[in-house]
Amino acid sequence: MRVQSVSSLAIAGLLAASLAAPTRAQLPTYEMTTRIPHQITTPDKVDTPIGTLEFFDGVPVGDTTEMVYDYVDRARAVQVFINLIPAVSMYHLRQGMRDIGLTESRQILIAEELGDSKPLVLTWNNTSLYTWGFLDLNKDGPTVVEVPPGVLGVFNDMYFRYIADIGAAGQDKGKGGLYLVLPPGYQGDVPDGYFVVRSKSYGVWNFMRGYVEKGVKEAADRIKNNLKVYPLAKKDNPPAMEFSNMSGLADYQTIPPNDFSFYESLNNLIQEEPIDFLDPETRGLIAAIGIVKGQPFNPDGRMRRILSEAVAIGNAYARVNTVVPRDPGHRVYKETDSEWVMAFADKDTYFLKDGARRSDSRLWMHYNAVVVTPAMALTRPGAGSDYLIAGLDSKHQPLDGAKIYRLHVPPKVPVKDNWSVTIYDTQTRSMLQTDQKYAGLNSLGEGLKQNADGSVDIYFAPKAPQGQEDNWIQTIPDKSWFIIFRAYGPLQPWIDKTWRPSELELVE
Repeated sequence: MRVQSVSSLAIAGLLAASLAAPTRAQLPTYEMTTRIPHQITTPDKVDTPIGTLEFFDGVPVGDTTEMVYDYVDRARAVQVFINLIPAVSMYHLRQGMRDIGLTESRQILIAEELGDSKPLVLTWNNTSLYTWGFLDLNKDGPTVVEVPPGVLGVFNDMYFRYIADIGAAGQDKGKGGLYLVLPPGYQGDVPDGYFVVRSKSYGVWNFMRGYVEKGVKEAADRIKNNLKVYPLAKKDNPPAMEFSNMSGLADYQTIPPNDFSFYESLNNLIQEEPIDFLDPETRGLIAAIGIVKGQPFNPDGRMRRILSEAVAIGNAYARVNTVVPRDPGHRVYKETDSEWVMAFADKDTYFLKDGARRSDSRLWMHYNAVVVTPAMALTRPGAGSDYLIAGLDSKHQPLDGAKIYRLHVPPKVPVKDNWSVTIYDTQTRSMLQTDQKYAGLNSLGEGLKQNADGSVDIYFAPKAPQGQEDNWIQTIPDKSWFIIFRAYGPLQPWIDKTWRPSELELVE
């Protein structure tokens, strides 16, 4: 005899069911019968958000198996999107170079006229002389990078993990030096005379920014005349370097996709990297949705549908996590109702708290930006840089490109070097593409209009408000945008938050 009784209660979108199970008084008793706690049994029917699950004495029947497998496969695929965004973002940074014919470690991109809005690059800016390329340790083996003087840079692996700083924050202390990057598992001899770093992946992003105190051209020439990348085996006769200007390079697209091809990109990366590039738990999660090193990725129609649904959910979560992050560590001014956030929650570039992975913080960073190094989160006055980011106005509403907004920058901005404001397309997270080349303003630029007290008002609108042409950043009707306020060499009032800009105010 079996008695069926089901009730369910949804609380905060999660299922919390109170279920009546068969009691010993209702069932036959036998010589070995003991009391079985009801909470370890499964009723014949359970109402859930994915449908009614049916069982025959705990054995799934009807559509239950299909519903549960679909749900778990979809949930795993969503987690793959959330957890592997860093890897797929790095893959597309490199793939963008391959798409324009740059496939060798000696082939370097350099923004000789600074970053502008033509290339699609996650939240890069118009004040840095960016330079980067990719090492291929599988093909080239141990690789030498001769770092120029006067740069700040980093090596990141293909999961966007920090490997080592180079330049001012690195072992060469900004004087330039020889770095030797070793492949995963390298056991060979390591010669003297190099700053040695080891990578978990064959691909390594070789990133640096040139200091431009003496002008952009001087910095670009210094890098091009001194940066060299070559296999250690060719140190006596290194191949010639090739530099390509990425300023204004419209063909350079680096943004990770948010459709089914996300998983195809991930598979391509997994096939290129060593199997222990990722930990067993992550490899298992990926394998559960059909991505396995050494095997073809060829999902059937059902799985393609599930992966397409999952990437849509994952992408939506990434956008919610960006605009309304739940981790309070993202909030810059925690005691107020401010919309200013930081990319690294609590300035933690390792995405860890009490030994636990801060996956939402990692997602925030890698969905929207590039480069991971502790040097990006320095809190020493006058050193490094700091960032304020906002995607909603002072009333917590989306920024509307058809309207006029004002940012008030109080006087005496506490920076040793300079500050800048840049706006970005919410779809691409790249500079907003308008008639303005740089989608922003910089305190180093000429003509920025000051108020009587030395403060500055910056306006965002489709057309410049009358008399504010020099303080205007162009927006686009029917499009949203977000802002990054950058401080280079932030001083103590910035760090302790006694100085702060206004919220983005809608001008009625």
